[in-house]
Formats: sequence, structure tokens, C-alpha cells
Amino acid sequence: MGNSLKAVVAFVPSNECQKYLLEDLEEMPVDKMVDLSGRQLRRLPLHICSFRELVKLYLSDNNLNHLPPELEQLQNLQILALDFNNFKALPLVVCTLKQLCILYLGNNKLCSLPLELRLLQNLKTLWIESNCLQRLPEVVCELTLLKTLHAGSNALRALPAQLRRLQELRTIWLSGNLLSEFPPVLLDMPFLEVIDVDRNSIRLFPSLAHLPGLKLVIYDHNPCRNAPKVAKGVRRVGRWSEETPEPRKRSGAVIEITLDEKPSPPPAAKPEPE
Repeated sequence: MGNSLKAVVAFVPSNECQKYLLEDLEEMPVDKMVDLSGRQLRRLPLHICSFRELVKLYLSDNNLNHLPPELEQLQNLQILALDFNNFKALPLVVCTLKQLCILYLGNNKLCSLPLELRLLQNLKTLWIESNCLQRLPEVVCELTLLKTLHAGSNALRALPAQLRRLQELRTIWLSGNLLSEFPPVLLDMPFLEVIDVDRNSIRLFPSLAHLPGLKLVIYDHNPCRNAPKVAKGVRRVGRWSEETPEPRKRSGAVIEITLDEKPSPPPAAKPEPE
């Protein structure tokens, strides 16, 4: 069915129109996954909340700005994708889904996150990129099992010192923010493997050579005067990255970043929980 027709039907709340949008999804699939991405939905059909064994629910690229309280019935849910919608606030019912491992919230209109997010203690991957965050919500620092944090394309100017509590964190993506200095808290996180601060306003990089877990640092598109020092074997992406251990006094080339070196929006088939 055409997208224009879906858009028109989405405004009509009748059961017949909703079934038309869902293409007769009446029973939970055998794989325990429901993908309603790109259906022009303005509300979540309530009968989806009756699929109590559901493990994966993809609602990306719709017109959602709220979720029904009945979503709380999905206590086996591990992956929830709410990216590319119209959420100005995270519905609190999401924070009742305590088995969530991966939560996609990117490309919405979020300015903050609720304190109730701390209830998601099984969360390992959090996408909050391309929102309206001027600071990283401190509640994120209470997600003790978090391994991957995507917070790019916001308006972050600093990171909270409490972030060092996340000793399971391995990758942090901060591209496209307003950082004027390299976040000091990251220097106290020796377990980090990937740090991306591409497209910020960092003018001087501290040494990262003391971070034993570091494998990749992306620092391109900053007005920096130096490349960060790193330990042997750590890959750098940015100006002077081919110079080791110190850049020579000459014009540095800008290394192009290939697509597989940069974090990308969640694909249609989202990654599985680790």
C-alpha cells in the first residue's frame, strides 16, 4: 500500500482502518517479534499488548508521541525501537519493561529522560542520538550494565562525572555535539574500547595512552591542534592519525572516514542483545 494512503488511514481510529495499517496482524508471530516500522501509526494498537511472550517490538519511523499503559503487559520484551517518532518525553510505561536490553530512542524530540529509567537495570544498549539533550541525563549513569551509549547529534557540552560508575561501558558515541574540551570523565574510564568525539569543538586533546582497553578513537572534524596520544595498536581516525607517537610540524592530511567506521542509525534488522 502506498505511504500516502497509509498517512490518510492513520488519522482514522476505527478498528477496520487500524487492521488495514497492520495488514491483519492478529496473532503473535512464532519468532516473537513484531515490526510495525514505517506504518504511519499514531497510536499503538492495543491488541499488540496482549502478545505477552513478545521479545522484540519495532515501532520505528511512525508518528507516535505516546504509548498505552497496557504496554506494561509485555514483561518479556528485550528490544524496543521507538526511534524516528515524535516523542517529547519518554512514556513512563517503557520504564516498567524490566527485561529490556536494547532501547532505541533516537531521532525524537527528547530534552530529558525520566528518573524511572533507572529501573531498566538490564539495559545494555541505549540510543538517544538526534534529540534535544543539552546535557546527558544523570539517570543514564545508574544503568550499571550499559555497554553501548549512542548520544551523538545532541547539544551536549559536557558529561557528568557520575558516568565513571558505568564500569561495563565499552563504547560511547558523542559525534555532533558541542563539546569544547575532551570530557575529563572519560580519562577515568580505562575499560572504554571505542570513543567517538567526531564533529565537536575540541581544540586540545589530552593523552589517552593510559587507557588499556582503548581500541579506537574517532576525533575528526574538531578544530584541534594535536592528535590524542594513544597506546600502541590503538586506531585513531582524524588529522595526524598516521603520525606516531607525535605529529610532525607539517600540514596534516584529513583521513576520510568510511561508512563502516562510523555509527549509523539502527538498521531495519536491529542487532541482538549481547
